Amino acid sequence: MSTGNLNVLSHPLVNARLSQLRQSSTSSKDFREGIRDISLMLAIEATRDLETETFQGETPVGPFTGSAIKPKIGLTPILRAGLGMTEALLTLFPEAPVYHLGLFREKVSLQPVEYYSKLPSVPPIDTCFVLDPLVATGGTACAALAMVCDWGIPVSKIKLLVVLGSEDGLKHVQAEYPELEIWAAAVDPHLTTSGLISPGLGDTGDRLFHTIRE
Repeated sequence: MSTGNLNVLSHPLVNARLSQLRQSSTSSKDFREGIRDISLMLAIEATRDLETETFQGETPVGPFTGSAIKPKIGLTPILRAGLGMTEALLTLFPEAPVYHLGLFREKVSLQPVEYYSKLPSVPPIDTCFVLDPLVATGGTACAALAMVCDWGIPVSKIKLLVVLGSEDGLKHVQAEYPELEIWAAAVDPHLTTSGLISPGLGDTGDRLFHTIRE
């Protein structure tokens, strides 16, 4: 399903895997594997339009005309939950540099706070995949996108990959970045008063890394 530049996967494998992730009884191991599997499916769909270039090669039998991905790809996971998506993307782009962005949402204001950035002074890449498993209010995603744009990557060369977003959060991102290409595995309709997606997945970072939030 596509709405503007928002693309929501409609696939039985994605839906079944996400249903497993939603269950509070799912172990951290199974949760990590599920995030990885959904991220891989997201990435495959999101890369259908990547530009390619041809080259001439040789098989053991004879010559052939092959293709290679033309743009230099970079990955930008939002710490810490974005780490759960990184392995899947590195499966497709094993040579891609990974630029970590540290952002957390302040509990009272729900506003994003930056605490870490691993962006070099000049972007050595052409296309950037921003990895954010949950887009709830959209504030953290927008803050990360602002950092990547300020770094020098145009919005048209950024793709935001999301495992689960809220309707309001994704609308917020679209309002701030109408040209941004967003790929989400699923969208939930509600946010709680504390800014959590409902029914959602719970705290993705805690579930990925088997930690308990005090």
